[in-house]
Amino acid sequence: MAELAHRLENLGTETAFAVSAAAADWKAKGNTVYPFHLGDIDLPTPANVVEAMAKAVADGHTGYCAAPGIPPLREALADDLGSRRSMTFSPSQVVVQPGGKPVITKFIQALMNPGDGVLYPNPGYPIYESQIEYFGGRALPYGYAETPTGFGIDLERIRELAPEAKLLIYNNLQNPLGCESSPEEMAEIARLAVEHDLWVLSDEAYFEMRYSGTSTSIASLPGMAERTVILHTFSKKFAMTGWRLGCAVAPDEVAAQIAKLNTNDESCTAHFVQHAGVEALRDPSGAASLLSELERRRDAAHAGLVAVPGMTCAKPESTFYICSRTSPRRCRSPVTATSGSLPRQRFTTLGCRSAPVVISDAKAPTRPSSTSVSPTPESASTRSPRGLPVSQSGSAPHDPTEGRCHWPHSRTRS
Repeated sequence: MAELAHRLENLGTETAFAVSAAAADWKAKGNTVYPFHLGDIDLPTPANVVEAMAKAVADGHTGYCAAPGIPPLREALADDLGSRRSMTFSPSQVVVQPGGKPVITKFIQALMNPGDGVLYPNPGYPIYESQIEYFGGRALPYGYAETPTGFGIDLERIRELAPEAKLLIYNNLQNPLGCESSPEEMAEIARLAVEHDLWVLSDEAYFEMRYSGTSTSIASLPGMAERTVILHTFSKKFAMTGWRLGCAVAPDEVAAQIAKLNTNDESCTAHFVQHAGVEALRDPSGAASLLSELERRRDAAHAGLVAVPGMTCAKPESTFYICSRTSPRRCRSPVTATSGSLPRQRFTTLGCRSAPVVISDAKAPTRPSSTSVSPTPESASTRSPRGLPVSQSGSAPHDPTEGRCHWPHSRTRS
């Protein structure tokens, strides 16, 4: 039998999906499953979006469409994303994608040559590293340090590695830490990008998933618009994870190449789903109730976690992730700290029970750990909610000396 392509050895995966498959198998056997594994939402897509999709199907929008996306959606996205970022985008800069994730690989394919260095966050979304290495780049991870309000980027590491890099991946409103750059931190990252002439992927999946304050795009800073590709998705704001709808916003010359990659890959994003996206942008009112419910869950989850002796965590102002630190000097074990010791009364407002999920390694002296809360268990007789996830990849080893947070293995190889 012919051997598989050697480059597959460099292709990673998301552990969350492997866990999801195992959980689905366990659930199918009649067992109860608490779904803490995916960055998904167990809330329905707003009704007007669902109705728009059904109408588009009934109207015959089920065939191919233009690779960069249908004009009404590109126009609506250019207007909506531009106004929210105090920027001006033309529809030609917007390239519709089947979700946000394809923007990562197409950014890398369009701008990285084999051997080029790519700065990326670790801990972070595991597909960054996977795609860098799959296409022959050099993965240059930078980490985070704990701060009184959560986590801050290790800027010294970026300064050290920037001369070796061509690309920088930046995820503000971060998955899985739930942290946000200060204006000073973002400005310094932008300065370094300009100084070293770096292309930047700004992963803004959670740009509008915030409970207070206002989001800022690094693309809006001086010198950044011409070197930044923005990743946008409908998945989180409109609870449309399975619909697969997002876009890249890029300088025209890059957008044209991403559109060409669309033609070579998926041809186009589902026609009727794009019409639903137009409606979501026309009337986004349904997103407000989603965010209100997520805020309620965040508050309950945070209150439950900080009530555990030896566990501390900042309350994130955005995303739906919480990363906590557990201290074995005060917690009997990692499992006890995250399940049996969580006061059940703290979670009654969520309609859930605490679940036995191991979120840290007993061998480590201390570490920040990611956990999540699901409103109801998955069982053979219930709908399959995804809950309020906090991490896709488990625990983040921590160096208490340097105060730096990193994952030596942020992904698993297939």
